[in-house]
Amino acid sequence: MSGSTGPAWWDAALVAAYVPALVMLGAWASRRQAHPEDYFLASRGSRWPAIGLALLASNISSTALIGLAGAAYATGISVYDYEWSAAVVLVFFCVFLLPFVLSSRVYTMPEFLERRYDARARLYFALLTLFLNVMVDAAAALYSGSLVIRVLFPGTPLWVIVSVLAGAAALYTLLGGLRAVIYTETVQGVLLLAGALVIAVTAFARAGGWQAVMTGVPPEMVSLIRPVGDPGVPWPGLLFGIPVLGFYYWCTNQFIVQRVLSARSLEHGRGGALFAGALKLPVLFLMVLPGTCAILLFPHLARSDLVYPALMFGLLPTGLLGVVAASFAAATMASVASTLNSASALITMDIIRRMAPALSNQQVVRIGRLSTAGLLLVALLWAPQLENFRSLWQYLQAMLAYAVPPIVALFLGGLFWRGANAAGAAATLAVGTACGIALFLGNVLFGVVHLHFLYAAPVLLLIDLSILVGVSLWTRERSTAPRAGAAVNRLIWTSAYFREESRRLRALPAWRNYRVQAAVLLALTACLVVAFR
Repeated sequence: MSGSTGPAWWDAALVAAYVPALVMLGAWASRRQAHPEDYFLASRGSRWPAIGLALLASNISSTALIGLAGAAYATGISVYDYEWSAAVVLVFFCVFLLPFVLSSRVYTMPEFLERRYDARARLYFALLTLFLNVMVDAAAALYSGSLVIRVLFPGTPLWVIVSVLAGAAALYTLLGGLRAVIYTETVQGVLLLAGALVIAVTAFARAGGWQAVMTGVPPEMVSLIRPVGDPGVPWPGLLFGIPVLGFYYWCTNQFIVQRVLSARSLEHGRGGALFAGALKLPVLFLMVLPGTCAILLFPHLARSDLVYPALMFGLLPTGLLGVVAASFAAATMASVASTLNSASALITMDIIRRMAPALSNQQVVRIGRLSTAGLLLVALLWAPQLENFRSLWQYLQAMLAYAVPPIVALFLGGLFWRGANAAGAAATLAVGTACGIALFLGNVLFGVVHLHFLYAAPVLLLIDLSILVGVSLWTRERSTAPRAGAAVNRLIWTSAYFREESRRLRALPAWRNYRVQAAVLLALTACLVVAFR
């Protein structure tokens, strides 16, 4: 890392000053939080630019910065397949699912699942999402952020850094709820992109420029379409596995969808989601290819998770290093804050309020704040343990591959097939979860089978869809009548809905037509994939 003068005291001071400044911004945004809709959904008044930047800041956290660069360093840029495919998934979300989610006026995605099936589906999904949000999203963000901040404050124990980052994020989240989260995420999204741009430009310059990087690494390291046996992203996994994980993450995960639930209208919700999809396209150049540069700059790193810290502290001069480190702290706090707020919404609205419906609005908000503090403690205890895993990115994706297929089956089946019923959903959750656990044990812990996790996800989804269809058909005559009525019909996509929407869209200018916007986004995505195939 000879190219850097190393962190100086003003780098650390800049980061130390940024943290309380962000807390103050969150506190300013915390006014008028008496109603649950204010606290959990920012009064349903968010506009599309804020939604798009908040989605990016929540998704491209310090976890993604560490994970994407590290995976590009270890297995190649095929890790970017997770990023460009998000644009495709978000288009699907805008066309098929989002209109029904927003029109239902739900607080959480488990609540939406109850509208389609029953309370059992809601409780299961709430508990699963809580587990994944805290053990995967929040803990991974805290761990990855601490890798960078620990270099600025050498000798500081990991748990101390984790506690400071989590405490600062939790403070403004406790005060301001989702409005504070979105305000700060908008700022952090801009900082994050600026910091990543600085790293990318510096890395390419030190590595000798674009041509030197493209010719200096093996060709397979700069290819998005990889063969069947590729250890990173084999093409069948890209085609069938990543869409399963992407649909869960972008279309059903409360951690992400809560930002869209806060939209002031369907138009702003769709605009924010498509804007987030567009912001994912530059990620290849800003956050993935710098990991490829590191193959030439730092060829002997002991661990791939150290790639991004090596780029920061090995290349940037003092002063500028503090700015980029502040953007990294911003990314960490954004992810933790949004995770805690969405998790507290799940506990409060899907569990506590159902058990005690007589609670006042003030009591609901108070319980939301207390549950946020409790979840923070769990994430704090688990985050240091991630140091024991070989790869942060593999940890994140593999956890989802075995856990989420039953939920994906319920959403897809319930959205397009009127015959899916509560009995089929309950059987899918019970048997599908057992199948996921069994495959995880046989594939990961005991090595009885050897199946890439991107193959495991679609296999489990097919099993879960088969269970949903089979049990729903078997119990069709005995299913409860109210669930087959008009309330459920309003949650199902039909060709008639599409024709009616087409009629409404014809009255809009092309630039406001979300289908035109989606088509442009898909075309840009296709051009990028073809260029790096």
